[in-house]
Amino acid sequence: MRVTIPVDEAALDAFLPPAKPDGSGIGVNYADQVLKQLKQTLQDGRKLAAKRRGLKVTVTIGESAGEAIMRRLEHGPDPRTIFERALVEAARGAGATLSREPGVVHLDF
Repeated sequence: MRVTIPVDEAALDAFLPPAKPDGSGIGVNYADQVLKQLKQTLQDGRKLAAKRRGLKVTVTIGESAGEAIMRRLEHGPDPRTIFERALVEAARGAGATLSREPGVVHLDF
């Protein structure tokens, strides 16, 4: 099953530092805006949810959940790359494959 989620990249860029500084150095405001768009109910009735607590990103698909840490030293300094790598790893832990193209996020499971 493949889920395609549209993402408005122009609106998200307003949440990146230095336009919206957050003190974390990894763009948590940007991450929160992307994660809001991932919350939905899938066609088969399972819920797709994603949230952030501190530096940890959690993706939940039905009863399966995956977690990842946003790591600036390994994936930095670009906040988009830091967040995308953490999101891919969290989705993998939940049993899905995440790929991102400009304007869309694809989840395959």
